Amino acid sequence: MSAGPVLIDALRALVGDRNLLAAAEDLRVAQADGRVADGSEPCAIVRPADAAQVSEIVRLAAGHGVPLVVQGGRTGLVGAGLAQQAGALILSLDRLDRCIEIDPVNRMATVDAGVRLSALNAAAAEFGLSFPIDLGADPMIGGMIAANTGGARFLRYGDVRTALKAVEVVRSDGTGERMRFGAALWKNNGGLDLKQLLVGSSGALGIVTRATVALQPLPQARLTALLALADPHAALMLLRLLEDGFGTLLTAFEGISGAALAAALRHVPTLRAPFGGPLPAYAVLIELSAGSLFDAAELEDKLGTLLAPLMERDGTPILDVATDRRDGLWAIRHAVPEGLRSEGAVVACDIALRRGDVMRFRDDLAARLAAAAPGLVLHDFGHIGDGGLHFNCVWPKAAGPLPDGIADRARAIVFDAVVTEYGGSFSAEHGVGPRNIAQYRRFTPPGERRIAGAMQRLIAPVPIGSVDFGTGWSEELDDVE
Repeated sequence: MSAGPVLIDALRALVGDRNLLAAAEDLRVAQADGRVADGSEPCAIVRPADAAQVSEIVRLAAGHGVPLVVQGGRTGLVGAGLAQQAGALILSLDRLDRCIEIDPVNRMATVDAGVRLSALNAAAAEFGLSFPIDLGADPMIGGMIAANTGGARFLRYGDVRTALKAVEVVRSDGTGERMRFGAALWKNNGGLDLKQLLVGSSGALGIVTRATVALQPLPQARLTALLALADPHAALMLLRLLEDGFGTLLTAFEGISGAALAAALRHVPTLRAPFGGPLPAYAVLIELSAGSLFDAAELEDKLGTLLAPLMERDGTPILDVATDRRDGLWAIRHAVPEGLRSEGAVVACDIALRRGDVMRFRDDLAARLAAAAPGLVLHDFGHIGDGGLHFNCVWPKAAGPLPDGIADRARAIVFDAVVTEYGGSFSAEHGVGPRNIAQYRRFTPPGERRIAGAMQRLIAPVPIGSVDFGTGWSEELDDVE
């Protein structure tokens, strides 16, 4: 069913003319996210100012039988914030950005769902605190909860699930019931932790309107180093060495293939090449951070002391080391995704493995893809300290348009191997969403899908969003019976 004039008039009366958008240009913008423009055209975009308006919008949409999709900062990569059927109503979180309450003693922040990560961190920094989930984009907090974002500093700080203490949500039940799960407490074992059901749900279980998250002290000393390796397999030995030597001072451990490194430097000419000679076949980016009892010079000295025995021996696995006390090396890492897109058509796979399997998987799947999809060039990178790997390939521009079927074939090979052979995940941190729902249905056991679908129908009896975890809203219900 599409939105009729009665619904449109009711929405306009609720939020005002300026906050009900139906112009063609606005609707086009709402059909794109951080990766591609592939959403269906919505009937309108409604921008509520508070949770009460969100609740009324849910009630109105349900009453008129119009599909409702929640849209945050449009930085997601799996299409969860895009309409998947024409005529859906987009509920934008843009205006839910007024509340940013920092509790420095409790080390927590309570924020509206539309608050950007950068805004939260700017407010927290005034108290020497941060929400330390480091991302290349600037998402909204509600979207971060829906996707369970992790980022480059997962190794030390974990993901949104780790930090979330309380959440306020509007249920999709036809009445728009408002509920709160959790509390601003560090310890709370008073029953089922229902707030965690919202984390990673791709917005399918309700609309987050406000959340309380734990903050961390801002590091007073920070050092970043990029290590050029003679052999990628040495990365895992270095990871263990650094964890043994620095413990929780090791904030990040990122792997970057030579091809990905070169793409980033070509895409952003102002970036300084980190090494004096040619780029290595593989490099690892590490970050050390500490409190006020340390300074960056001490961290650099201790890193040198730890690495010296390796670098001084014959056949050292470390070819070169570049260090940085600011963000120059991080700028190279953050330029990698755009660098890949500038090289050609990207076939992206966001996967997770046991840390000890990462390098074996790289070798194995590089050989399989070379045989099954020749022409694709591996440009992998990612958070290998936590087993996350962006196993991305590029079809170079010089080779012409990406041939039909190549991307699907490559992804099938990668996902089959990572899940069925290596016991990993087809989605490390991007979530499910429409672009991953086929993989979810393929690799999630029927019993688990039945339970997920039942939970979704319990919390959100009126379908919301663009993801059905149990396939219970569609003709595919029999698949999980």
